[in-house]
Amino acid sequence: MSQHQASSSGLNTSAASSSTTSSEIVIKTVDMTEEMKDMAVTVTKQAMEKYTIEKDIASFIKKQFDEVYGKYWHCIVGKSFGSMVTYESKCFIYFIFSGLTILLFKSG
Repeated sequence: MSQHQASSSGLNTSAASSSTTSSEIVIKTVDMTEEMKDMAVTVTKQAMEKYTIEKDIASFIKKQFDEVYGKYWHCIVGKSFGSMVTYESKCFIYFIFSGLTILLFKSG
């Protein structure tokens, strides 16, 4: 298990950080495979095309990851929040997409 502390208006991290080439997407922290990261971005795009309410976007992303990678995924979507989570190794991503911050991780 790993821990991560973040704030959607700032980031406190010692994990690897990277940014994608798209101006809409900024990967702040990632601890997952490239395939999972790509799916997180793709599913987030789909969710934001389909829903406007943050809770619905988070629910869509969570359900997609539960189906593909097994149960116990958690997703938080918003513009301002703080967090401190414990997650399974290689099952965490924290990124900004079109002004919304997405925190997706597996724990359980």
